[in-house]
Amino acid sequence: MDKAILGRTGLQVTKLSYGAMEIRGPRVWNGRTVEDADAGLILNTVLDAGINLIDTSYDYGRSEELIGRFISHRRSEFILATKCGCCVTNRGDHDETSHIWTRDNLLHNIDTSLKRMKTDYVDVLQLHGPTVQQAEEGALVDVLKEIQASGKARYIGVSSYLPNLPAFVDWGAFDTFQLPYSALEREHEDWVTKAADTGAGIIVRGGVGQGEPGIGRGSEERWSAWEQAKLDDLLEHGEQRTGFLLRFTLSHPSMTTTIVGTKNPFHLAENLRYAELGPLPSDVYEEAKKRLDAIGRTAIAK
Repeated sequence: MDKAILGRTGLQVTKLSYGAMEIRGPRVWNGRTVEDADAGLILNTVLDAGINLIDTSYDYGRSEELIGRFISHRRSEFILATKCGCCVTNRGDHDETSHIWTRDNLLHNIDTSLKRMKTDYVDVLQLHGPTVQQAEEGALVDVLKEIQASGKARYIGVSSYLPNLPAFVDWGAFDTFQLPYSALEREHEDWVTKAADTGAGIIVRGGVGQGEPGIGRGSEERWSAWEQAKLDDLLEHGEQRTGFLLRFTLSHPSMTTTIVGTKNPFHLAENLRYAELGPLPSDVYEEAKKRLDAIGRTAIAK
């Protein structure tokens, strides 16, 4: 599988990464039940396949705990990224998630995450979607650097989106940016490049359009854009829509890696197969963007 350097971190990561939100369990965001054996199987299969970056978060239900239980003994084989600023509240039959943007909470998050994942450090610690005002008021970059200085995180990043992104890019403080980008969600297309131009590594989320239409977190509204743009016409013989979407994301010249989550080994194998095909042919990538531009699915420049 192709690899790339994650910006100024110097870490070499596979272009396809694993998003461990899919093993969060049913208590958070209507997740699906995951048996321990299935979680252990998918996590070890990910590593056996050569994927070397796993992305999770403090508020991804059981995700961190399962990572610690099933692959902490293979810690040297993967780069580990998690997120902070999170708060999880037990509401009986489910957990509610929120954010508390204080030094104390970030310190609590990282210590809890490390304990769950049975590791002494994470490679990347990311703020989980604060506004610019929240980041400024909480002096969150300073807190991240404090955690970094302690050795509990090697590099610091932010998972963000417009309208907060321009200021975060201007700060030049983050080693990585995690941004949404796919053929069905092109708003951040130009910002992927602008963020990468700061020297940061770019971790793409949502690169396969949030899943198949009508399944899980799939968005019917987003998938309607596929139909309107007649992207089926651009598929190679036998190519699946999600495979095309993954290759579309891989075609962005400034992206480093894209996180795709699943708890199904067959789906993982399909993701690997398409990732190994690499980016779309340049003419197909440009034609897809042209068709999406024509229906208003385009990048936001500012």
